[in-house]
Amino acid sequence: MVLMGIDWGEVHHDVCLVDTAGKTLARRRVPDGLVGVTQIHELVAEHAAEGEPVCIGIEVDHGLLVRALVAAGYEVYAINPMAVSRYRDRHAVARTKSDAGDAKLLADLVRTDRHLHRQLRGDSELASAIRILARSHQEAIRSRRRHANQLRTQLREYYPGLLEGFELVEDPEAVELLLAAPTPWLGRRLSRHKIAAVLRRGGRQLRIDERAVVIQECLRRPQLEQPALIAEAFAKTASSLARRLKQLNQEVATLEGQLAELFEMHPDAEIYRSLPGLGIVLGARVLGESGDDPTRYANARARRSYSGNAPRTVASGKSLRVAIRQARNDRLADAYYQAAFVCLTRSVEGNAYYRRLRASGKSHSHALRALANKLAGVLDGCLRRRQTYSAAVAWPSLMEKVA
Repeated sequence: MVLMGIDWGEVHHDVCLVDTAGKTLARRRVPDGLVGVTQIHELVAEHAAEGEPVCIGIEVDHGLLVRALVAAGYEVYAINPMAVSRYRDRHAVARTKSDAGDAKLLADLVRTDRHLHRQLRGDSELASAIRILARSHQEAIRSRRRHANQLRTQLREYYPGLLEGFELVEDPEAVELLLAAPTPWLGRRLSRHKIAAVLRRGGRQLRIDERAVVIQECLRRPQLEQPALIAEAFAKTASSLARRLKQLNQEVATLEGQLAELFEMHPDAEIYRSLPGLGIVLGARVLGESGDDPTRYANARARRSYSGNAPRTVASGKSLRVAIRQARNDRLADAYYQAAFVCLTRSVEGNAYYRRLRASGKSHSHALRALANKLAGVLDGCLRRRQTYSAAVAWPSLMEKVA
């Protein structure tokens, strides 16, 4: 067996090969890209017999280099940089560090401790595409929320009447109204007919006239106002934010449609969507972040731990405490947490499980994390058995009590 450590960099990578006894076989710095991958293959061919396994340690779990190494059939282990830092302290108390030294360190790490780390698996191209779109969709939503918070702050300073009429400033109707009347005095001059036209541009189809009456009352209600010059400055800033929000609304809708199309193409989509709390968006996020390689997780416990909501135990002597898991996939943990919140209204059994935890003294967030952890375990069972969600199988003890 040949073991390799790769210290990844944007421009070049340092590579070190060692044998099973820890003897250094070769060191090299290779450029990023196709040339670098070719040189890595040539280096392996010089020191490994045909068919001999090659284990690689690297600090990243994504990118073109990692995908090329996995596709070539190497056993690739993505080592957390924090674990690498702790491992470095075992060998150099002086805290010396170099790229070539880190490559040797990673090679030694996979030589002695690879059984303690997770080997990277090859997800399907469809799952990878779903992950990319799901992350883009989530980032667009986060960007929209940041712009909406900025706009709300601006409106509180000079246009509180518009805030009274809309709960969410990123709502397409609110954005269209702000673009049509960016100042309080222009808002007061809007007729119900013009407000109704704005609402139609924003996408409203039902109860338009009733909604127009409510908005007109909010806009014409007496309010504190800034001097005209200051209000005009605020209006220019708010209009700029509104235009960006309008574009972000369109981007979110477009990405959501594309994400739904890809997600429905996946053979596991029906299983994911059968779980209470997992719709198209959250189901796609969970699938993309979890991956679809059936050998990725050894058991349900491994899936729950990777989901980020499984608790971690810290015990030493007489001290024992249970804490939130910090090393996790934040996107996946957030998706499960939101799914657990939705599950409260979609599943009687899930709601009963949450209520039982709350009655035992757990906080709202603690109970939701426990429910999310339960959902991750249920999903693992469904995927292994290739069957959709069944409340009788997922919640046997609760079903017996109900019966």
